Amino acid sequence: MDRRRGIGAWGENQAAKYLKKKGYRILERNYACRFGEIDLIAANREYLVFVEVKLRKSDAFARAAEFVDWRKQNRLRSSAELWLSLHETELQPRFDVIEIYAPEGEATKKPTINHLEDAFQ
Repeated sequence: MDRRRGIGAWGENQAAKYLKKKGYRILERNYACRFGEIDLIAANREYLVFVEVKLRKSDAFARAAEFVDWRKQNRLRSSAELWLSLHETELQPRFDVIEIYAPEGEATKKPTINHLEDAFQ
């Protein structure tokens, strides 16, 4: 389990670096509450983005975003609602998925990153 947590943290770091390059500020990592966990919470001038990061070696079986099923989406919505109740913002909330494909795991020099904005309502 520690190995999975380590590679997951690596993927989240890759996603955070990607978002920063696109002009987002990372407000929180691994926000956890009674409803679940949100990998990253980021903001730009217009949006407050709740990000689910999905890391896979490839998309041969299925795209990484397909693993964010309706149950996971409901947990993310509930977690985001709680976060929003505790943090006032003028920004429009949005749910994004960042897919990261790293064939060699953490040894991958240039992982493929797909940012799916407004991935679900």
